[in-house]
Amino acid sequence: MNTKISIAVTGVGGGVGQSIIKSLIGTNYNVVALDGEVLATGLFASPKAYIIPYANHQDYIPTLFKICKEENCKFLFPGLDAELPILAQHKQSFLEIGTTIIVSDAKVIETADNKLSTYQFLSSLGFPTPQTMVLSDYISTGQGVPFPMIIKPKTGGARSKDVFLVKNQGDLQQLIMLKNLELNQYVAQEYIQGEEYTCGSINFDGVCYGVIVMKRTLRDGDTYKCFTEINPTIEQLLFKVYQHLVPFGACNIQLRMRDGIPYIFEINARCSGTTAARALAGFNEPKMIIDYLLKGELPSFSIKPTAIVRYWKELVIQQENIQILETEQKLINHSPKTL
Repeated sequence: MNTKISIAVTGVGGGVGQSIIKSLIGTNYNVVALDGEVLATGLFASPKAYIIPYANHQDYIPTLFKICKEENCKFLFPGLDAELPILAQHKQSFLEIGTTIIVSDAKVIETADNKLSTYQFLSSLGFPTPQTMVLSDYISTGQGVPFPMIIKPKTGGARSKDVFLVKNQGDLQQLIMLKNLELNQYVAQEYIQGEEYTCGSINFDGVCYGVIVMKRTLRDGDTYKCFTEINPTIEQLLFKVYQHLVPFGACNIQLRMRDGIPYIFEINARCSGTTAARALAGFNEPKMIIDYLLKGELPSFSIKPTAIVRYWKELVIQQENIQILETEQKLINHSPKTL
């Protein structure tokens, strides 16, 4: 008899959702995979899978609610930024059916999602962060952020999509014309030259129970190689930031080191695409979150000196399973083949 507890994971077509799935493989928890695309890879890597509407659809919450109730999901991990604000609004209603959504409060999500809000939050507390301002304001004043600078969407964004490095005023004007940028929807951010880090954490009730620091190499906006690092300077900064931010569950911070100073340039109030890599290094965020909320077990970990590189893995999908998922909007008890 299968007595494993069910955990819903959304956005399993992307790196975050898939990373959460990988972190829960081999544990006492079963994943119910959810996504809006029939060919989302994670749907075929889990024993149970459902097609759900996109977050901006009126049936998004009712469909999630119905699935979580039918599958008796104790927790729901979001894998997409677009889902976070609406899930934060409905946390209480899901608790009524026994499902805890692993999502921070709306204020935390807005601070993390809006790059200007992130800058204002960090700078107001004296934490090192790149100078940042709305691109339209920079254009009108011509000052406030030095070159080279990063141009990126003010809200949202993933995998460095629509993120540009410009070295001078000529490059900036050319970019604006070529891409026809909406100036008030982008920010200009000081470019910090230095090693880049991605950092995970476990947080409950205003307490950060642990962090993991990983130096990383990017390819097409995703972490391609990462290396655990014991870095007291970064770790101390992270604990201070989380104390003021007060996220719930996992929260990811990205930063660059310049002259021995860590400059935070992004906060993601969710699990990360490197969640599975962290689990391999001894810091399994999803499992620790569930164990704490379900059993009251304080997060416990032992980070190993680890170098991790990404490796493509083939997943064989039976055509009949695709047809079942398209027709019935769910796929139950299938066995994917991998190489």
